[in-house]
Amino acid sequence: MNDIAKAKDGQTVDDAFAAIVRSQNIDQPGVNAMGGTLARASISEQVSNRILTMIKSGNLKAGDKMPTEQQMCVALGISRPPLREALKALTLMGILESRQGGRYTVTDLSPTRLVTPFNVMLSVADNDLHMQFEARAVVELELVRFCVERATDEQRARIVSLGVDGHNFYDDPIGFRLLDAEFHQAINAGANNQILSMISEGLYNVAIDARRIASSSPGVIEISTAQHCHVADAIAERDVETAVSAYRIHLDHVLETTLRAIRELPEQQNE
Repeated sequence: MNDIAKAKDGQTVDDAFAAIVRSQNIDQPGVNAMGGTLARASISEQVSNRILTMIKSGNLKAGDKMPTEQQMCVALGISRPPLREALKALTLMGILESRQGGRYTVTDLSPTRLVTPFNVMLSVADNDLHMQFEARAVVELELVRFCVERATDEQRARIVSLGVDGHNFYDDPIGFRLLDAEFHQAINAGANNQILSMISEGLYNVAIDARRIASSSPGVIEISTAQHCHVADAIAERDVETAVSAYRIHLDHVLETTLRAIRELPEQQNE
């Protein structure tokens, strides 16, 4: 494996990556205090597109080893959260592969992957949000249905446990967000459909910046936890209609609180 754009004598991998970024003639995205922006393409979307540009131009090739996350943050002038979202999206699409030690490697450079629109997975424009949540509903409600029908007893037990564990995170929004991701991934695993699960994981990142704010709002975690438990109990009881209905209510709650957070974001940025 070659380090990205092999560093010249005396040049670090960080310097080499930064040189590639400059060679693309793309301005580095600025990061505001909230770690992103909802008024234009998200920082994570910009980063993923920049890496794709490097691949298309030949600066990155199959087998190239990416710099460490710290080095990429320095070279791109961004914080770690949006970088990780971009790397996750590229990994889900099969363009990057996470290797032991936390380094990513360029893998699949087929044309179909390179032209895949990342806006569906990462765009957070307010006027697109209803459309994006419609897509989440189509995909995730079917995954819930499959989960009820296909999940093993062990998988059902884990989903129930994750739902109940939410009660321990009323005062810990960060911990709850990690638990929330695990809960939804557990449902995807129980559905046993890899393609739909990959799409779901991408759509889950829609408006992630706003959802970080929403999860810190009073009462949001308590409501989400109760809804998780309702969904989990229906899955455990193999009740398809109740599980789907409960999950739809949960998605409506997520959309409502996300939109509210987007409306409040400018005020929080100006504080």
